[in-house]
Amino acid sequence: MEKRTFIGLVEAGEPLIKQAIEAMRQYHAAEAAGLPAAEVERLHLLAESLFQAVSDYQLRVVAQARGKDLPPLH
Repeated sequence: MEKRTFIGLVEAGEPLIKQAIEAMRQYHAAEAAGLPAAEVERLHLLAESLFQAVSDYQLRVVAQARGKDLPPLH
């Protein structure tokens, strides 16, 4: 895979990374503000889920760059 293509794939994941960071900020803000535990937990799960999606995406980009196939996502 060409370097430019790899960089393009990494950059394509940037909106997801930004979304995950914002979700984590909202979680910490809710926790600091003393919002109800259910809302804090909801925001925590959302942030964790988004960071897992980022991790999965990055793993697939690296695998593709190395010419490897990974099993399909659920």
